[in-house]
Amino acid sequence: MNQISTFILYKDHHFIVALKPAGIPVQEDKTGDASLLRMLQAYSNRDLFLCNRIDRPVSGLVLLAKTPQDQTSINAQMENGLLHKTYLALVQKKEISSNGQFRDYMIHDTQNNKARIVESAEILGAKLAMMDYKCLVSLDKYLLLEITTETGRYHQIRCQLGHHGLFIKGDVKYGARRSNKDRSIGLHAWKLRFHHPTLNKELSFEAPLPDHDLWPIIKI
Repeated sequence: MNQISTFILYKDHHFIVALKPAGIPVQEDKTGDASLLRMLQAYSNRDLFLCNRIDRPVSGLVLLAKTPQDQTSINAQMENGLLHKTYLALVQKKEISSNGQFRDYMIHDTQNNKARIVESAEILGAKLAMMDYKCLVSLDKYLLLEITTETGRYHQIRCQLGHHGLFIKGDVKYGARRSNKDRSIGLHAWKLRFHHPTLNKELSFEAPLPDHDLWPIIKI
């Protein structure tokens, strides 16, 4: 249990902000491995309610509510664009402008458990996906991008970056040539900002960078 406490960046009577390491599922999946949600519920000795999710190979910030009412408040902020999430992505280096936006139509391919870009909105199940990026650091073989999304589609960042030739390091599912040894991918849920409904003020959090792979050499 002491190790679980190191995952917690903030807690009060309404919310927990946790730092999920890559490799741990946010919630139960078919593997049956212990999830962040299960561990934090055991640590807190109460039910908790997920307000956002990140994929198993992704590291970074996860927000959990302690009551359904607090979860509903966060969901409303998401719908109204008042909850802000910023990601960092280590991608294969290529010539791109220093900042820009991608607008694509995506579908959730449930049979293969992945997202796919399609040509138009007329295709069944297609939804608009919008993502903004800014290049922060250029390394020998990789770029570090700051990512914000205007929509919240399934595997959106991974799929859109891969579609545009910006393959996330280690993400073989979306085009990377090889996986990382620890099965993580170079995507990190870096910053989170939301309005605390009880305190009636905005709270901001920033996750420290991971301590493995290329992350320790990055200065931002």
